[in-house]
Amino acid sequence: MLDVLYEDNHIIVVVKPRGILSQEDSSGKPDMLTIIKKYIKEKYDKPGNVYLGLVHRLDINTKGVMVFAKTSKAAARINAAIINHQFIKKYIATVEGEITNTEFVTLKNYLKKNEKEKKCYVAKEGLYAELDYRLLKTYKIDNVVVSDVDIILKTGRFHQIRVQMSNIGHPLYGDTKYGSKHNVDSFDIPLTAYYLEFPHPTTKEIMKFEIKE
Repeated sequence: MLDVLYEDNHIIVVVKPRGILSQEDSSGKPDMLTIIKKYIKEKYDKPGNVYLGLVHRLDINTKGVMVFAKTSKAAARINAAIINHQFIKKYIATVEGEITNTEFVTLKNYLKKNEKEKKCYVAKEGLYAELDYRLLKTYKIDNVVVSDVDIILKTGRFHQIRVQMSNIGHPLYGDTKYGSKHNVDSFDIPLTAYYLEFPHPTTKEIMKFEIKE
């Protein structure tokens, strides 16, 4: 069942579950683009192909709020909002260890992606990556000290939160790909895109969406 938070003639805002791709790849796993196109086609009895613009992505193991454009004009305007830093994304992550800063701290790195490993690394050069993070609470999972952190993503790089938090010694709990020594199901890595804010592509109204984990 598709979890639709908002829909009009220009955009559709949904919650992507863990284990679902943002768009189709060679794996044959289900993806949001295909699921929403089918939903629109059936709901409005549309003949032929349905246009749906993918303007941002979430990793397969990340749950969260996503917006899709229902027209090419809406897609172009949302892309412009992203370029102009009017597209705000916030995440909650559970990381290993004790985070102490209750005010936002900024991480700035350059990241390089290894296509063969499907993994990103902090490097001296590459794609610029920036995020802000702060402590929400610290507790234990199976005697492991963990911290829930609030993250404002400033850039949208591949595995950005995972690699940047790991780089400061706080990998996501269970994220063995980036340094955790605690195994969990890959789709249970605790990362949720809980908040999305952007100007509506036609009305310019500031749209805000927030979900619980």
